[in-house]
Amino acid sequence: MTTAAVAQPGRTKAFLRLVMIEHSVFALPFAYIAALTAMFQLDGNIHWARLLLVTIAMVGLRTFAMACNRIIDREIDARNPRTANRELVTGAVSVRSAWTGAGVAVVVFLGAAALLNPLCLALAPIAVIPMVVYPYGKRFTNFPHAILGLAQAMGPVGAWLAVTGEWSWDAVILGLAVGVWIGGFDLIFACQDVAADRAHGVKSTPARFGIPAALYGARVCHVITTALLVWYALATHAGVFFWTGLVVVAAAFLYEHTIVKPHDLSRLNRAFFTVNGFIGIALFLCALLDLLVRGLTV
Repeated sequence: MTTAAVAQPGRTKAFLRLVMIEHSVFALPFAYIAALTAMFQLDGNIHWARLLLVTIAMVGLRTFAMACNRIIDREIDARNPRTANRELVTGAVSVRSAWTGAGVAVVVFLGAAALLNPLCLALAPIAVIPMVVYPYGKRFTNFPHAILGLAQAMGPVGAWLAVTGEWSWDAVILGLAVGVWIGGFDLIFACQDVAADRAHGVKSTPARFGIPAALYGARVCHVITTALLVWYALATHAGVFFWTGLVVVAAAFLYEHTIVKPHDLSRLNRAFFTVNGFIGIALFLCALLDLLVRGLTV
């Protein structure tokens, strides 16, 4: 009994490494921007219980998606030197444990959706579908990054629905911005696997069209992202602090595309993890400050 008690935290930690729980920093800030903007428009007050449920739903769905991704891709990961040390490949996490974790995560997601409102629960299964389709995408399309973008685009839309229970085109604009942004930096991230992908028949834009084309595509994506965020700011009548955040985001994009070159991917992880994590947090803080200055009540 003592051995089991000691082993359990190790298994839990390994599962959290498997799903890279810290990467919630990419999409979660944009869900908060959508939820808080919806609250500002609804009655000007922060509804903390609802915000907590949005957090639980987002983390639950993302955990399910990452667990499915790792399970479905475990054989591909085993053949790629970069991913050969992942937990399902080494045996640190069993496939059964990963499926159990995925099952718990999707139940948590559906439970949070049910507690939010009937529309969120009704639409929740639709949000699950692209999470499962994405890892299979690299088997049948050279553009799996677009599927990932679609999956991530639903976060802000779902967060807005969680607050109001009604459809919002403003949320769709923000969702598209997030989807195109994440699809763009996934293009950058995929550049490091070109040799392994080509050797084993894994499909991606860099593997099919080359690294220079993929990096150019990422730049286009991030220009579109910036334009969509400007559109969102105009649609929601954002104030000066949100616009300041957009300037910071544009500067971060410029920096990201300056440090990653077709012939030099040595700073790719800095571009992927550090810069994109900064983008989400910086824009959220600016958006929050903007809403508070405009009258959002804590």
